[in-house]
Amino acid sequence: MPELPPVSDLLATAVQALGGKERVGQVTMATAVDHAIDTKEHLAVQAGTGTGKSLAYLVPSLRHAVRTGRTVVVSTATIALQRQLVDRDLPRLAEALTKPLGRTPKYAILKGRNNYLCLNKINSAVPDEPAEAELFDAFAISRLGREVQRLNEWASDTETGDRDELAPGVSDRAWRQVSVSSRECLGKSRCPFGQDCFAERARAESAQSDVVVTNHALLAIDAISGIQVLPEHDVVVIDEAHELVDRVTGVATAELAPSAISAAARRCAKLIDEQELDRLEGAAESWHDVLDDLPAARWDKLPDGVAPVLALIRDAAWNARTALAPHGTTAQGDPENAAARNLAVAAIDEVHDSAVRALTAFDEPDPASRRDVIWLAADEMRGVVRRSLRMAPLSVGGLLRGRLFGTATVVLTSATLQIGGSFDGLAITWGLPAQSGNHTDAATANGAEAPSDADIVRWNSLDVGSPFDHAKSGILYVAKHLPAPGRDGLAPAYLDEIERLIKAAGGRTLGLFSSMRAARAASDALRGRLDTPVLCQGDDATGALVRKFADDPETSLFGTLSLWQGVDVPGPSLSLVILDRIPFPRPDDPLLAARQRAVELRGGNGFMTVAANHAALLLAQGTGRLLRSVDDRGVVAILDSRLATARYGGYLRASLPPYWETADPEVVVKALQRLAAAAVCGNTPVHT
Repeated sequence: MPELPPVSDLLATAVQALGGKERVGQVTMATAVDHAIDTKEHLAVQAGTGTGKSLAYLVPSLRHAVRTGRTVVVSTATIALQRQLVDRDLPRLAEALTKPLGRTPKYAILKGRNNYLCLNKINSAVPDEPAEAELFDAFAISRLGREVQRLNEWASDTETGDRDELAPGVSDRAWRQVSVSSRECLGKSRCPFGQDCFAERARAESAQSDVVVTNHALLAIDAISGIQVLPEHDVVVIDEAHELVDRVTGVATAELAPSAISAAARRCAKLIDEQELDRLEGAAESWHDVLDDLPAARWDKLPDGVAPVLALIRDAAWNARTALAPHGTTAQGDPENAAARNLAVAAIDEVHDSAVRALTAFDEPDPASRRDVIWLAADEMRGVVRRSLRMAPLSVGGLLRGRLFGTATVVLTSATLQIGGSFDGLAITWGLPAQSGNHTDAATANGAEAPSDADIVRWNSLDVGSPFDHAKSGILYVAKHLPAPGRDGLAPAYLDEIERLIKAAGGRTLGLFSSMRAARAASDALRGRLDTPVLCQGDDATGALVRKFADDPETSLFGTLSLWQGVDVPGPSLSLVILDRIPFPRPDDPLLAARQRAVELRGGNGFMTVAANHAALLLAQGTGRLLRSVDDRGVVAILDSRLATARYGGYLRASLPPYWETADPEVVVKALQRLAAAAVCGNTPVHT
């Protein structure tokens, strides 16, 4: 193959073809990604909104794939970014680079098997059992039937079987009727529809692609299961990398609920002896009884009476699993029977493995060295409290270090990767050594030992900046005069401050609250005090609310966590972002509290390492909603006075963009009034 043009030339070609303009940060990032791929050294890149980071990593990725014949995996946290890459960026980029690369690059999207229709399940009579809450809900059952009927009709029209292409969508409950997990799948060779399987076709297409776009969850499954899900690859690009640890933790979290044991028993009906079935159902009843007598809280040891019941569940599940015929034995030539058995085996295995995990969780006497955090959760739905035992890893750093960074060159990028001015806070949670050399606090953030210097994991970091002039485009206003937030909801002074700011802005406000309770309280109170509309998350689908907010500049939108990271509204509809308080994790969050305690048990500062880092990352994400284009102007108002008065305030502010700062409300009100009057025109500075 002839020598390919350098990345800088390919990027220039792509930018020109796409009608863009060269950005210094984009060129710097593309060069750094290319260097990381060549040297096989991992790279973390912070690239602010507007940098054009997707092209900056896609161009060197495509060059590497075409040059070597090896696939590059690109992983994202959100469906929105996956769609942007596959529907917009990659098609245009492939066309632009066909000539300089010597051929048209190939790309594909790959999701977990349960994101695709299962033709065998659609064509067989193996429905899911209705959830307990729906057994006596005629409306829910009729809705379920209508959705499943629509899915069956869609199955004959769709080319991909991809759930995300179904519009409008259906409930998770309905989708489970027509999909299977990897555990439940019969396998291509034994399934009568194996040759036409949507999931297998997507996997085959990905194996022939230069770039495969996937999500953090599938990336985690590929790493955790030890079963190859993704095609062979030597480079992984992780976009939205600030969410990697949470997504991997979610995949590695297990749950053991009485309803899950009962559902597994129903799966086994007619497949095992009645005696074994009775043991399973009895175990479910015993588990319900024991959990019903315990408070919802984290467990530091197994409560009295729990171990015998867990052993009962484990043994009942094992006996049922043994009684189920091995795959393909009694079900030979009967795909429907084989599918039913596969579903039963998958359900039983999950129950058994969860019981064993809970039983062995406290074998290690040192809490800081335990692998799992165990807690009893109580969730209310439709007035019914559902109790379940949950198990999550204390750390995923070791897993990522061995199964991700140890097998491929990894590039991690996001607009927010520096916490307190350093990459170390996130890097250690990924399993990478701290660049500062001070490993103690960060390395033990999740109960993990500090990486040894003997374990050579080389990585570099780079902040390519932002095309925005934050100091001229935005004000960071900390309401130092307000009282520190309390536990009794929003104080009257907070509502007065929010009202004054929104009136000055003429609406145009995104209110980010630390809880739905606070968001609803603020929206209910201010709707009667403002002449401009106020929307609240939960009034409609979040996407619909964001569209209404963007379409009407006088509208304000209040909400909680998903809005902190998921709103992209450039232009005059957003000139004020209000944060009611520093988003520290709830003190009763069992997982983060356990991670904080693990740091403290090793002599570190658990609050700064876990709680402050958590808050800093969310603050950076929340304040990043303000400037989404180079012409945007506005104010970020943080009503929590602790950001100015507490000792940790400087650390948190170091994680934020370099806005012009003030604590003077008069300055802010006048700036918002100017912006409202001028409708964000030209490049006029937001402050004088």
